[in-house]
Amino acid sequence: MRKNRFGNRLLLVLTFLFLYAPIFVLIFFSFNATKSRTVWGGFSLQWYVRLFQDEAILSALRTTLLVSVLASLIAMVAGTAAAMGFAAMKRRSRHTLMSINNIPLTNADIVTGVSLSLLFMLAIGAFNATVGKAVGISLAKGFGTMLIAHVTFDIPYVILSVMPRLRQLDPHIYEAAQDLGARGFYAFRKVILPDLMPGIVNGTIIAFTMSVDDFVISYFTAGNKVSTLAMEVYSMARRKISPEINAISTLLFISVLVLLIIVNLRQTRQNSAVRRQRAALTPKT
Repeated sequence: MRKNRFGNRLLLVLTFLFLYAPIFVLIFFSFNATKSRTVWGGFSLQWYVRLFQDEAILSALRTTLLVSVLASLIAMVAGTAAAMGFAAMKRRSRHTLMSINNIPLTNADIVTGVSLSLLFMLAIGAFNATVGKAVGISLAKGFGTMLIAHVTFDIPYVILSVMPRLRQLDPHIYEAAQDLGARGFYAFRKVILPDLMPGIVNGTIIAFTMSVDDFVISYFTAGNKVSTLAMEVYSMARRKISPEINAISTLLFISVLVLLIIVNLRQTRQNSAVRRQRAALTPKT
């Protein structure tokens, strides 16, 4: 039994080492004073300084943050409304729609990116050939199409985060609030929304993280005029391997890691609060 336990722990350590050793090497050499990727030349922050002096990187960063914030906020509203609609459906219909909702999560990014790109090209071509030709406006893929694409794959994360909170909600609490004199929207805002807020916040943070981290779908839907941070890193890697790539990759990794830690801490606190509430409601014998 002890040998099996030791072997399991060793396998776990080797697995994490295999997954994260390259990232730690990248982070280590992002502070290297020289351009060498194999020889340590001393500690330096020069690549981070140069990174924030690069206008192309700063422009890509602004685009990434703007798209991620807008997409996560739109997905927050749409996903919450969709989750409430799913909760009000019958079990069979809800199960079918939840299965459809999970398709963007399990589908390959390359398939989603290509399909959305073809859809946008078809829609833009039809618009330019009809309405655009009449009014003298010509559309093209850019910030708007990329934003729609990000909203598309962000919504399922919000739905999956809000649905558990809806299952825990008393189905008669909204009617009770109305019986006590609260109007429709006021009852929703004061009674339903506070209970859903932890799931809404978690879903929004996850959606923001996925938008910041996305490359494939953005690459196929952004067009030639806009570029996200991940796309800029890809273009830099194609031109030359610069230590600035190590610096920007380190910042991306730390940002995503911090957001995931926040989500996990919030989820742990929520689970602890639910357990305490159940323990308080359970009669003592």
